Amino acid sequence: MTRAGVAVDGALNFRDVGGLPADGGRTRSGVLFRSGNLARLSPAGRGALGELGVRRIVDLRADDEVAFEPSRLDGLDIETLRAPLFLGSAASFFVDDVPLAEMYRALVDTGAPRLVEVVRAVIETQPVLVHCTVGKDRTGVSVALMLAAVGVAREAVVADYARTEGLLPPERNARVLAHLRRLHAEARHLDELATRSPAPVMRGLLDELDLRFGSPADYLRAQGVGDDELAELRRVLVADA
Repeated sequence: MTRAGVAVDGALNFRDVGGLPADGGRTRSGVLFRSGNLARLSPAGRGALGELGVRRIVDLRADDEVAFEPSRLDGLDIETLRAPLFLGSAASFFVDDVPLAEMYRALVDTGAPRLVEVVRAVIETQPVLVHCTVGKDRTGVSVALMLAAVGVAREAVVADYARTEGLLPPERNARVLAHLRRLHAEARHLDELATRSPAPVMRGLLDELDLRFGSPADYLRAQGVGDDELAELRRVLVADA
């Protein structure tokens, strides 16, 4: 369900990031959406995407994820851009049993070129939907980075990220965790990797970007994003008061 009240049936964790307080204004509704995969979109869900006017989808999933759960976008005139954010398989984080904070650090350290692609994809065409498999980690980091870079209040960025945990169906979580525990019986971080979006983890990531680069916007500058691009990203995402 979006803040505008439009349901997209079959899209896990779908929402509009409009209405968040930003320096001098609020984020625009109907411009940037986020979700999990689109493999279970119903005809009604596809109709809702059309109603929202989505023109571009940025898919952050790896090739094996796309092949396993292809998006159901039949009949929709929507451009899809691929920007796989994991180097290698998404399953490797479960195999390596890394804490969520370490995964996010790896995303910003190794996925910088892809994160820049996401920023530029959002600048170029809207309305745009950014998604991965669950809409929690790769989508969470990408969207949080963009929001923080355009001056959205830090705690609003963190709260938007943390909101995911309450939007994942309990039956989905139980099924996924049971499967993962069969595969990785000794793993300690399965729950947070598969089902949780704790506010302190995102707050810690943004604080680390402040420490290492000066700010999330400075992180993007260090990856080659120009001041003109950051200004355009703000114009696209934020309606000034």
